[in-house]
Amino acid sequence: MSVHTLHPDRVDETRMHAYSTFAPLLIHSLTQRLARCQGMKELDKIETSLLRLIEETVVAAPDGEAMKEFAIELVVSTLRNVREHPDAKYDLEEIDERRTAGRSENPETLEEQLQSGLVDSFPASDPPAVVSTAISGGAKDIVGTDEALRRKKEARRKQSEAAS
Repeated sequence: MSVHTLHPDRVDETRMHAYSTFAPLLIHSLTQRLARCQGMKELDKIETSLLRLIEETVVAAPDGEAMKEFAIELVVSTLRNVREHPDAKYDLEEIDERRTAGRSENPETLEEQLQSGLVDSFPASDPPAVVSTAISGGAKDIVGTDEALRRKKEARRKQSEAAS
């Protein structure tokens, strides 16, 4: 049934039903796409903007405040689901927040500081271990699984013969 074939009394009712059915799907799809493309900061801005829009909108309906609460619930739950989606893009950490105060940005200075640190730490507190490659007791035969099984079988046979 298309819009043109609807009875005129049902047009507004069908429109509202369409809005309530498709609006959450559209909001979810759009915010998911935004999260994949722009990251969480933009998603936070959108959430703030949408919540402000809902709060500031004057609704003349008798249940206007309840409608606002449901709209806020829709926005918050949709954005929570989008944030938890594995395709969401997380923003890179701001490197300026991690910088040590007074740290140089000059590569030559950084190289000097690195070299100085290496010189100051040498020799290390733990000296290198002296390793000997000599194996005491001579060389040992390396045996495979078949040989090991054959030897066990032979040992069991000898034990049973000795026991008899």
